[in-house]
Amino acid sequence: MSSPVSSDLTRARAILRDVFGYPDLRVGQDEIVAAVLEGSDVLAVMPTGAGKSMCYQLPALVREELVVVVSPLIALMRNQVAQMRANGIAAGALNSTTDTAEWRTIMDDMNAGRLRLLYVAPERLARPDTQDMLARAKVAMIAVDEAHCISQWGHDFRPEYRDIGAFAERLGNPRILALTATADAATREEIRERLFAREPRIFVHGFDRPNLFLAMRPKAEPKRQLLRFLESHTGESGVVYCSSRKQTEDLAAAFEAAGHRALAYHAGLEAGVRSERQDEFLREDGIVMVATVAFGMGIDKPDVRFVAHASLPKSIEAWYQEIGRAGRDGLPADTLTLYGTDDILLRRRQIDESEASDEQKRIERQRLNALVALAETPRCRRQVLLAFFGEESEPCGHCDVCRDGVETFDGTLAAQKALSAIVRTEQRFGEVHLVDVLVGDATERLARFGHEKLKTFGVGKEFTKSQWRAIFRQMLASGLADVDMTAHGAWYVTEAGGEVLKGRRSVVFRADVVEAAREKGSKKAARAEKITAAGLDATQTRLLTALKAVRADLARELNAPAYVVFADRTLIEMAKSRPTSRTEMATVHGVGAAKLERFGDVFLRAIRDFEG
Repeated sequence: MSSPVSSDLTRARAILRDVFGYPDLRVGQDEIVAAVLEGSDVLAVMPTGAGKSMCYQLPALVREELVVVVSPLIALMRNQVAQMRANGIAAGALNSTTDTAEWRTIMDDMNAGRLRLLYVAPERLARPDTQDMLARAKVAMIAVDEAHCISQWGHDFRPEYRDIGAFAERLGNPRILALTATADAATREEIRERLFAREPRIFVHGFDRPNLFLAMRPKAEPKRQLLRFLESHTGESGVVYCSSRKQTEDLAAAFEAAGHRALAYHAGLEAGVRSERQDEFLREDGIVMVATVAFGMGIDKPDVRFVAHASLPKSIEAWYQEIGRAGRDGLPADTLTLYGTDDILLRRRQIDESEASDEQKRIERQRLNALVALAETPRCRRQVLLAFFGEESEPCGHCDVCRDGVETFDGTLAAQKALSAIVRTEQRFGEVHLVDVLVGDATERLARFGHEKLKTFGVGKEFTKSQWRAIFRQMLASGLADVDMTAHGAWYVTEAGGEVLKGRRSVVFRADVVEAAREKGSKKAARAEKITAAGLDATQTRLLTALKAVRADLARELNAPAYVVFADRTLIEMAKSRPTSRTEMATVHGVGAAKLERFGDVFLRAIRDFEG
């Protein structure tokens, strides 16, 4: 005789096949769904693209009960609701854009006991009228998406998330499912303390995204590097993150001039413009969104084929969250991160000038240092990345270090020269001044301080200024020297650097990074993998293009993102198998009963009429 939970899991798998068109639960989903169906509180850390949303959607359908989903972005709610309704599921969203018609639909479904998923913005959840309504609605579970937002150690801290625990208490402490893709041990502990009245079951299902190609390059004419990267992604959807509003506008214009469809997105744009551009990115194929980090959290577009960073993000967690927006459909996706010493110093300054506690600043510095170490590592990037999250990995073969190899050289003498220049200038000067000393550039500023008379003046002529900047950056990453942000960016020698200066410790630097500085970003240094659509032949590729055009027309009619109709993976499978009947169409990944009824004949006709 089967147990109740076993029966529930069997029913969950049947719903997964019949409603969503997926053959089975993914690795990690099964035990989380089982724990939720058992009645446990759960904190789950799952990599982006692992199907976190299914962990609360299935229990709501199996138990035929109401689940409130706390979600940080209006766009995410709108798209999730569209997906649920496209699959025949009663769902709604409460946020600042909810109109009267939507409100009535939600209330009608709720009063009739039909409503299964209600997405609520944390700000809306804090309102007394919302809490009063939900107190009467028999909420069975609260699912907290992007749960790292509750922690001061999290990279997207949202104060409103702190109120969720009090709201749950008011409802009589229903089950809680907290979900996030990036939460280290400190973040997980704070989520546990602040959110759960009962001890949760904690599942950490790995941080690896093997479909993402990881690449990081020192800046050498960043605009040109990014344009070269985009050459391998013509006609594909992607995101380029920038550090300033001006940079988004400049790069979007440059990409447009080079023939790409590009949109700038930042907090300085009017809300209507931002919303319009975000919707266009979600609905259409082949758009490059050039954005500050004001864009992206909760964007559920599965077919983003690349994410690039024009500057170094603020931490390793933020970087991983941002590149995680690529390849959510599990197909190959590309990433590229450009970085420079100026980025590192800017992030240091932002941490030092923040109002955070000394302890929080210390944690943030550690996270930044981990990201810098990842950028400069001579080891497999995936090994270094996963080690940060406490996991081990073999060399992945799917990052630029594994693919291109890394040459190193004994940098002890170069480091000693640089460290000596720092000491002999009394640890009072910045990188530009120190590099001028090393290459023997007798500037007016050097003459004013008499530094052209130093023993280190001109001792580093074997390297160019650009190469010395690369060496200084590697010294910073290695902890041999640091920068005093309170003293106008003056460099000083650390204890480890002192050991090198005294000849008690040797140093190994990456030769390719230093050489890249000389080459000004060669084609080899900026080469990107071309992502292809899962090995389609020429005819299948043309059919896929035709199917995407049909999908785009339907999405425009529905005023919904293209993936609400069907994801890329579904269209690729259609192009390969070319189903000729509803029965055959029903076997395609992602084609559930409701979508088969709604869209099946349209795509069958497109396949039948395709002439190749």
